[in-house]
Amino acid sequence: MEKKKKRLVIRTAILAVLAGLVMYTLYTNLTKESRGSLEEGDEAPDFVLRDVSGQTHQLSDYEGKGVFLNFWGTWCEPCKKEMPYMEKLAKEYKGQVEVLAVNVGESDFQVENFAKQYGLTFPIAIDEGKEVMDTYGVDPLPTTFMIKPDGTIDQIVIGGLVQEDQLRALFERVKPSS
Repeated sequence: MEKKKKRLVIRTAILAVLAGLVMYTLYTNLTKESRGSLEEGDEAPDFVLRDVSGQTHQLSDYEGKGVFLNFWGTWCEPCKKEMPYMEKLAKEYKGQVEVLAVNVGESDFQVENFAKQYGLTFPIAIDEGKEVMDTYGVDPLPTTFMIKPDGTIDQIVIGGLVQEDQLRALFERVKPSS
């Protein structure tokens, strides 16, 4: 009798786990649309965000230029590794490919300190409520969207870009041809 009870408990536990996995899969697939599921070739959604000095940055202001749109956090180790390369290439490609870094949900104080520590001069917008992050379907950080001069997404890179050559190749893909 004890063996039957044990089997019933184990069978019930397995069924509960399987039911949970099915529910999770359904949930993630059904909410994918509302989170934003951008793909390469899609038009990059426009947005307006402010930086720590109060200046606003609108994606459509960069029309005609390539854009390196990077979502990041101060706590993110891969983000820290790619920042020096982003700074170097932002200066090198100025006027052709613009870097716009979007910090996700952190305070002005944290972002300012981080920018000073890394000597960053490119615009850093703050997505306080994570609306832009959600619109772009960003998960995890860092995630970078390479946007062509016509406003379409050329490439989406999830994870850190830890070699200068990786970033340079991305900048070259989206710089205007002229």
